[in-house]
Amino acid sequence: MRQPLTRRRLLGLDRSGGPPPETLRDQPLHPWTIPNAIGFLRIGLIPVFVVLALGSGDGRDTTATVVFSFIAAGDYLDGMVARITGQYSRLGALLDPLTDRLLVISGVIVAWEFELLPPWALAVVAAREAFMLLLTRVALRRGLDVSVNVIGRFAVWPTMGALGLSMIIETWVSEALLYIGLALTLAATARYLQDGWRALRERSTST
Repeated sequence: MRQPLTRRRLLGLDRSGGPPPETLRDQPLHPWTIPNAIGFLRIGLIPVFVVLALGSGDGRDTTATVVFSFIAAGDYLDGMVARITGQYSRLGALLDPLTDRLLVISGVIVAWEFELLPPWALAVVAAREAFMLLLTRVALRRGLDVSVNVIGRFAVWPTMGALGLSMIIETWVSEALLYIGLALTLAATARYLQDGWRALRERSTST
């Protein structure tokens, strides 16, 4: 039975009851939904952002920043649309984190190219996102889901905020946000590894 759509659930603050059954492993992809249309637009705009930002000369192009902000905010938007319409899908569950990781990596490339943020921190962020892409692929091949945990859900916003703000103005705030996002991201990664190891052990004991 689907949970009632309260204000907290609409805003994504209440995620009790577990993920919608339509998003779980072995469910059909159901690509043609309104939330997925937003997801397709988000991932399609990533190369547009990269081209605009790298061609800006200093990494601070207004159009590129607007595109980056739209892609980042779209993660929240498609989630709200899914909750309003009930159009959950397996593809959406896979597409959203993939788009977020590709956007972070793209933002890191731009920030690295124009030295907008500390290179060592950018390198760690990029390595972590690449590692999570690999981990997700391995988990899916083993029949496991890598569900976004609470820490990871919170980590994406300071990281995105740091990258976006650095493309607007030079300020210590973007660097501080990057460090906060990095700390949360590493904590989330540890949780993913812990949950994955537990799932593998449970599977091995049940077979």
